[in-house]
Amino acid sequence: MAKELKKTLSTFQLWAIIVGMVISGMYCGWNNALTFTSPMGFVVATLIVTVFYGTFMFSYAELATAMPKADGSSEFASRTMGRLGGFFAGFSCILEFLFATPAIAISIGAYVNFIIPSVPVTVAALVFYALFVIVNCFGVKTAAIIETVVTIVAIIGLIIFAGASATHIDPIKIFGGNIYKGGATGIFNAIPFAIWFYLAAEGGAMSAEECKNPKKDISKGFIIAIITLMVLALGTFLCTAGVLDNKTLGITNSPIPDTLNVIFGKGNFLSKFMSFIGLFGLIASLHGIIIGYSRQVFAMSRSKYLPEFLSKVNSKGSPVPAIVVPSLIGMIFVLTNNTATIIVISSFGAIALHAISMIAFFLLRKKEPKLERPYKVSIILPIIALVLNAVFLITTIYSSMSTISWVILSFVLAFVYYFVYSKLNSKKDIEEEQKEAV
Repeated sequence: MAKELKKTLSTFQLWAIIVGMVISGMYCGWNNALTFTSPMGFVVATLIVTVFYGTFMFSYAELATAMPKADGSSEFASRTMGRLGGFFAGFSCILEFLFATPAIAISIGAYVNFIIPSVPVTVAALVFYALFVIVNCFGVKTAAIIETVVTIVAIIGLIIFAGASATHIDPIKIFGGNIYKGGATGIFNAIPFAIWFYLAAEGGAMSAEECKNPKKDISKGFIIAIITLMVLALGTFLCTAGVLDNKTLGITNSPIPDTLNVIFGKGNFLSKFMSFIGLFGLIASLHGIIIGYSRQVFAMSRSKYLPEFLSKVNSKGSPVPAIVVPSLIGMIFVLTNNTATIIVISSFGAIALHAISMIAFFLLRKKEPKLERPYKVSIILPIIALVLNAVFLITTIYSSMSTISWVILSFVLAFVYYFVYSKLNSKKDIEEEQKEAV
């Protein structure tokens, strides 16, 4: 079995993968921020997060077009900081994506249970998880087609929702009332939830190696995707916060159907229809993130950070072992049904990934100024991204003290594995060189 991925993705398909990875965040999760702050406070938090992801994704596009590898941040970090830096970046990415997936699978299970109460949440979650693991094994071309379809359906759903609710927006619900609820602390607590509007957007870099024309496709796909997400996040927020009261919005697990219930009455057809469409949004993210973490595991195996068998691909160019093995780990976390802790661990992985990626950006500019960069950004953008990412680290630690020990333990175990595995690999390489010499 080969160790090369096939170049089949177009700009449009890369856009669909990136948006699909994130779009479930529009349908649920972000709104829990309203338990800590007012709509205006959340606007501030979302603006901070939007500025970060805008500056980060533009900067990340420069790295990905200069080095279009499935390794993503692992490749950027290893090139500038050595193998340890590459391992840290790769593990951070896996932590972010692998922990986000069971959280999304559990949400899918909840949606299915809502539509068909006789189906247990955990059973539905595992079935859908397994289904899209199998789909991914048929190759990125098939996976990209399915991802494109479900992403477009999810976007159409948000457009229908905006059209049905836009004329019912009450500006006072957003700009009036206790706009200082929670103060600065409330805004800090809201930031991790605002991140859900964009979490995993950087996953498109893991598909860079499979783009037909990476020098053009990557930058276009990244930029169009982040603009799409910004528009969808703004529209979703305005059309929910402008209709639902602050208290209800902060505790509901289905903000879009609940908004339509207020407008058209409880149990209306459109509300039920949007519950069904919401399932497509969650499926798009589940499917897209499986693509993301499988490519990262594949690339790290190919770079000898992980066991060699994980970098094998089948006749369709699909890294089957890198899809199946981590997915089995993800399914174990589905069984815990502890979504809150899983999400926080995923967020810490994202913050670590963002930090090392931007550090790699600066080092690469300094060490390799003549490297071909088909797409280049102003140095101001990564500076803004790095500063705001430091803010995210502080706010996430502040709001999630009980989970930090699990994150620290994850990184400690990862580094123990790295040093042990590296030592064994070095010994193996020396033995092979001695055999060749004889």
